[in-house]
Amino acid sequence: MPWGCGPGGHSVVVMVNAIEIDGLVKRFGSFTALSGLDLQVRAGEVHGLLGPNGAGKSTAIRVVLGLLRADGGSVSLLGGDPWRDAVALHRRLAYVPGDVSLWPGMTGGEAIDLLGTLRGGLDEGRRAHLLERFELDPTKKGRSYSKGNRQKVAIVAALASDVELLVLDEPTSGLDPLMEAVFQDEIAAEKARGRSILLSSHILTEVEALADRISIIRDGVIVDSGTLDQMRAHARTSVTARLTRQPLQPHALPGVSGARLDGALLTCAVDPHRLSDLMGSLAAYGIESLTVSPPSLEDLFLRHYDGPNGSNGAGGSGGSAGSPHAGLDAGAPA
Repeated sequence: MPWGCGPGGHSVVVMVNAIEIDGLVKRFGSFTALSGLDLQVRAGEVHGLLGPNGAGKSTAIRVVLGLLRADGGSVSLLGGDPWRDAVALHRRLAYVPGDVSLWPGMTGGEAIDLLGTLRGGLDEGRRAHLLERFELDPTKKGRSYSKGNRQKVAIVAALASDVELLVLDEPTSGLDPLMEAVFQDEIAAEKARGRSILLSSHILTEVEALADRISIIRDGVIVDSGTLDQMRAHARTSVTARLTRQPLQPHALPGVSGARLDGALLTCAVDPHRLSDLMGSLAAYGIESLTVSPPSLEDLFLRHYDGPNGSNGAGGSGGSAGSPHAGLDAGAPA
């Protein structure tokens, strides 16, 4: 972090973004994969990046890592240029892709140590802790590992490395639910240590649990970004109420949409700032039971993909409500 001069000449730390992307453009022949993407990952935060297959997530990550050269816009990675300063910057970050390849004749432990030496070194205590948590045998050769165990090798190497930034692109692809839970625990620990983390994941509950801020990408641009509360502020809240008195005219309720009355049971959606108005109106009809549900991350995501304007139907036939994977890819390059 650079130092600046504050009032009275005192030195102060000037916080910078770990990743700063402005107007990023990337083309592959006549196809434009990224068309003016803006993304900021703040120092010390976990930033979730969501989008279906083909939206541009992995392309953006590859540009950030200096694996692809941008055709337009600007990218700053830990204060440097990811293309020009790639060697120096990669000693300060760790990357976990969604499909890990290992050296077939090298053991998992040897691979972890090699990856650590290419970065800022390894914390041996952390390495041992992670091997135990992820139940990974480091003595087996790379050729004998399943996909899930190859992912574990990369995750252990990344989390045990002495780096400032973790770039995780579908890191839990191939892990079972128990290991996904361990992963979430360990990322929460990394967050507590102050590391910056960019997490691209197809598991919405994972992002919802871990991310300080979230960005949704569609057709190569960010269409929504902020904390979960900020994103919920401009999305409707679901309300279900069982009423004791009638008659009720649902269309007359303030700020609601999709209101439906089935006997004494009312279901509707309401703008968050009109929720208190709605409660006041319903009180006159006697509320026997009430459920108020703010939109989930899945709901917020599907707003940008479901319906007649969705580019690929990711929220319609591609997934079902209540599924943490609805409408998202399973780690394929995007």
